[in-house]
Amino acid sequence: MTGGEVPLVVCVSTDPAVREQLVSRVDDLGAVLIVNTLTELRTMLLSAADEPAVAAGPSRAGLTRLGDLLLDPVSTEVTWRGEALALTPLERETLLRLAGPPLRLWTYRQLFEAVWGGAYLGDRAALHATVKRLRRKLAALPNGPRVRTVRGAGYHLVSE
Repeated sequence: MTGGEVPLVVCVSTDPAVREQLVSRVDDLGAVLIVNTLTELRTMLLSAADEPAVAAGPSRAGLTRLGDLLLDPVSTEVTWRGEALALTPLERETLLRLAGPPLRLWTYRQLFEAVWGGAYLGDRAALHATVKRLRRKLAALPNGPRVRTVRGAGYHLVSE
């Protein structure tokens, strides 16, 4: 670092103990940004980058549309035929990844690392649970997209 530069430490964790431990270790280094999820961090960073454009009007760039499903990665809003879907942050991030162009197969490893942001160690329990809840919510949408499993490989989103 040179001159008056101050480092920024970013912590992505929902665990209060981890947050407290990090702050106690780096408190005198500089600013500490603490968020719950990578989605929250992306939203914060993208929103800050888009601030000048917001004054001119809302940007529609980056929206993903799959039939009547609309995903906005900046606001993290997911709508079906104009109605907001009640998704958890993990469900939203998983759906955003699966729906992002081009539609493709996401291996368990790719999806876990993209959504959870950590190293995939072969345990699929958290991923399966999130996809199960997401499937249940998508099943309530008439002619909506569905998450399909490719046994032993991963998941992909199909539009029905």
